[in-house]
Amino acid sequence: MEVDMWTRIAQNLLPAPRCHLCQAPTTTTDGLCGACARDLPRLGAACTHCGLPLARAEAGTLCGSCLADPPPFDQALMPFRYAPPIDRLIGALKFRHDLAAGTLLGQLLASAVAGRSVDSLFPIPLHPARLRERGFNQAAELCRVVARAHDIPWDSRSLQRLRATPAQHISSRRERLRNLRGAFAWQGNTPPARVALIDDVVTTGATARAAAATLKRAGAEWVEIWAVARTPPTHTGNF
Repeated sequence: MEVDMWTRIAQNLLPAPRCHLCQAPTTTTDGLCGACARDLPRLGAACTHCGLPLARAEAGTLCGSCLADPPPFDQALMPFRYAPPIDRLIGALKFRHDLAAGTLLGQLLASAVAGRSVDSLFPIPLHPARLRERGFNQAAELCRVVARAHDIPWDSRSLQRLRATPAQHISSRRERLRNLRGAFAWQGNTPPARVALIDDVVTTGATARAAAATLKRAGAEWVEIWAVARTPPTHTGNF
């Protein structure tokens, strides 16, 4: 089919798409060239319940933590390890409000959860004071992209964070769990039966536990955690 005049003009005037990471020309729609996409730090072997990276894992393998103290969420899906360049992209979104990085991360997460069946999405909320300080909620930015990609309703109002907590990346797992008691509340109608919580990084899972427990108490029957990355056991991250 012959290319019309306006298409030819646009092709000549608009810059060619470039990879978000290496700036090489690319024809893909997800913002990455083939080489950068292949080099992303895939999670690999992990606990089938919480996604904790494991040295080796077979179908149905659970980590020691999930065996000893099963979390209130039913499944977690994190496609990547919290390692370069994923950690840099998350930092760019969270601390520099780089929406292009957020769109890329959201698209990567959307691809990873394709085929999952839930009725609604809920971004992990920020406390109002933190939201005013940061100006936006990075989890909501990711949620927006995933919801649009799969035509899933999402709700950023009903699940609320009632109190601020200390910076989680400097706290131990036990401290995180203690800090997050009573941190979330449900202030809406009964949630749908199957829902997913959206965030950027899972470290100890303390926030995921607290938010999922709140959704379960409100009436959700099945809660999944969808996050871009999971930190290894020795890494302290931002979840």
